[in-house]
Amino acid sequence: MGRVSEIRFDAGWQMEACIQDTGSAIPSAGQYLLACARDDPSEVLGSPIFITEHIHGGYWTAPPVPTAWRPGTNLELIGPMGHGFCLPAGIQRLGLAALGDTAARLKPVIDRYAGSQTGMTLFTDLPLPKIPTSLEAYPLAYLAEALDWPDMMVFDLPAESLPELRDLLHLPEGANLPCPAQVLVTMPMPCAGLAQCGACAIPARRGWKLVCEDGPVFDLRQLKW
Repeated sequence: MGRVSEIRFDAGWQMEACIQDTGSAIPSAGQYLLACARDDPSEVLGSPIFITEHIHGGYWTAPPVPTAWRPGTNLELIGPMGHGFCLPAGIQRLGLAALGDTAARLKPVIDRYAGSQTGMTLFTDLPLPKIPTSLEAYPLAYLAEALDWPDMMVFDLPAESLPELRDLLHLPEGANLPCPAQVLVTMPMPCAGLAQCGACAIPARRGWKLVCEDGPVFDLRQLKW
């Protein structure tokens, strides 16, 4: 169980919630929790929430969160759920790209390498979350010409942007990135893996993958894009 202790707005005026969590395990970067307001009978399915910042006794969630949440809202929390980022050791140059509604879901990855010898560059057109001064940030238009720099790429993008990724990176059909890449795919997950409803299925190189169970983080080579 958890409780909303504070509400704030990020640089893009999207709502974030501070949750004091007394029961569930803390998700790793890219995993999610299913959160449901215990006193709201209309919130039947719950909402997937991602962590952006860890604090003592809880965490801040990345936007979006339900607009009905207020300080004092009691939550039922299930999880952690899904697969998060699993980055190899020894990364020297990490590239990050946020194409969706927020860059905040990538912040746990950024925090993991802050203060290390790993160089990091974020490509996004979105308002920036609170980031370390060592992180360089550029518009998405610069990403294609910088692909030979990172030895690992991580993306956060909505499922509908997958078919556009190849054009953004200026890669011809069938060509792969020059480095390994993992992608956090976001889309509605009505059952959050509890019923295998199939609403979050996306095409993969071999059949279909469910974002709620097989993801939401995938090796980019697994997907059709």
